[in-house]
Amino acid sequence: MISKRVVAVYPGSFDPITNGHLDVIARAARLADHLIIGILRNDEKTSLFSVAERIEMLKEVVTHLPNVEVSSFDGLLVEFAAAQGASFIIRGIRAVSDYEYELQMALMNRRLRPEIETVFLMAGEAYSFISSKLVKEVIAYGGNISGLVPASVESKLRKRLHGEN
Repeated sequence: MISKRVVAVYPGSFDPITNGHLDVIARAARLADHLIIGILRNDEKTSLFSVAERIEMLKEVVTHLPNVEVSSFDGLLVEFAAAQGASFIIRGIRAVSDYEYELQMALMNRRLRPEIETVFLMAGEAYSFISSKLVKEVIAYGGNISGLVPASVESKLRKRLHGEN
């Protein structure tokens, strides 16, 4: 029997990576033989960290997952997934509001590439409120974000926003 290698793509901006993202990555890595984290390059969106910095941060925090690769892309997600040989796209869902948006995207992706499925993973309850935007807002005002992002990412956020080492 010949088995097919299962490749999945988990896309996002990851500006910055949160522990919620890491939870989805760890669970998705168990579902696929090879998981590609795809960082969207979007020049129209102002990011706190460059794509290169986000790639570096992600690589640093997924070293314990040997089947995970970090990459970047621009253009249509579904075309990136097809070019990588992915059979499915992973999307994390935190709340009903996420589902409404993600459903639209999944249906459009299915129309464009019916051979690529979208798999929704519910956020772990400990992470269901975390977003990169909220983390940046809290730390910008001096709030405590420990436990919301990896320690190395928290350090980079403090350095970028407050000049701390």
